[in-house]
Amino acid sequence: MMKMKPEIEKTVRIMEVCGTHTQAIAKSGIRYLLPKHVKLLSGPGCPVCVTHESYIDGAIDLLSYQNVILATFGDMLKVKGTYASLSEIKRKDTIFTVYSPEDAITLARKYPHKTVVFLAVGFETTAPIIGATIKNVFEQGPENLLFLTALKRMEPILRFILENEENRIDGLICPGHVASVLGGDAFRFVTEEFNLPAVVCGFQGEDMKKGVYSLLDQIEGKQPVTFLNLYPNCVRNQGNPLAKEFINEVYETEDGFWRGIGEVGDSALVLKEKYQRLDAKKRFPISEKITLKPSVCQCSEIILGRKAPYECSQFGVNCTPENPLGPCMISSEGACSAHYKYGRVIF
Repeated sequence: MMKMKPEIEKTVRIMEVCGTHTQAIAKSGIRYLLPKHVKLLSGPGCPVCVTHESYIDGAIDLLSYQNVILATFGDMLKVKGTYASLSEIKRKDTIFTVYSPEDAITLARKYPHKTVVFLAVGFETTAPIIGATIKNVFEQGPENLLFLTALKRMEPILRFILENEENRIDGLICPGHVASVLGGDAFRFVTEEFNLPAVVCGFQGEDMKKGVYSLLDQIEGKQPVTFLNLYPNCVRNQGNPLAKEFINEVYETEDGFWRGIGEVGDSALVLKEKYQRLDAKKRFPISEKITLKPSVCQCSEIILGRKAPYECSQFGVNCTPENPLGPCMISSEGACSAHYKYGRVIF
C-alpha cells in the first residue's frame, strides 16, 4: 500500500501583506530556504497596486481644467487608468514628482496663480502625515492646494480576503508599518475571529525568518494558534497615539474601490466635512465612472494571494519593468517587481 504523506506536506500558504515585507522576502532569498510545500504569497499591501483605474482617470481629468497642476509620488506616474497613465499625457509643468506631502506645499507657494492638487495615495502608514499636512493647509494655507485622496484601510481588505473561500490562507504576516501606526491589537482579529496564526515582524532577513517559522510552528500544531508581536521595538499594542489622532481628526470612512478587486465596504479614508473645501472632488466635477476593461494583467489574482507572480504567463515575457502591463510590476513595492528584480528561479 502506498504510504500517505504527512498532513503538513500539503501546500502551506502564508501571506505577507506589507510591500516592504514583499521586498525583504524577495531580496533575502528566504523563499528558497523554506520547505517546498511552503508557499509565500503577497497581499494587497502595495498602495499603488490597489489604486483604482477611476482614480487615475480622475487625476487626468483635472488637467483639462485651466491652471491645474498635479503633485504626485513617482510610482504613480506609470500606472494606467482606463486608457492612459499620467506619464503618457504629461505636458511641461503640469505634473510634478514630490517625495512628501510637504513638498506639495512648497510647490503651491511656488505657483500661487495655479491650483495644485496633491494625489494622496496610501494606507494608514501615510494617512497621518497627509492628515497633518491637510490640517496645516486648512489652518495656514496656501489656499491654492487641494487633495485628491485614494487612502485605503487595511482591516477591511484583510477581512475581504479571509472571508472569501477562494483565498485559502494558512497564516498571515501582518503589515509592520501599518501596525506601527494602529498597534498590534488592530490585527488580533485575524486570530480571534478567523482562527489563523498571525505575526507582526520586522523587515530584516532574520526578522522575516523568525516570523515565517513562528507561523509554521502554529500551522504544524507545535504551538497554539495565536497572534504574536515579534516587532515590539517599533510596534506597541495600542500603536502611535499622535498618528491615530491625525487620522481620527481629518478622515472618515466610506466604501472604496480597489483595482482588480472592486468595491470593499468601509475601506476608504476620505476627508471629513470640516476639511472638504480642500477636497479636489468637491472643487471640480471629477468623473468617478467605473469602466470595466479586459486586461491580460493578473495583478488582481496576485494581490489576493491566489497566484504568485511567476504563475502569470505574462511575467518576465511581455511584462517587465521596462514594459509593465500592470501596477504590480511598476511599483517598487509590487510583488511582480520584487520577484523580477531579486530572482525568478523557482525550484
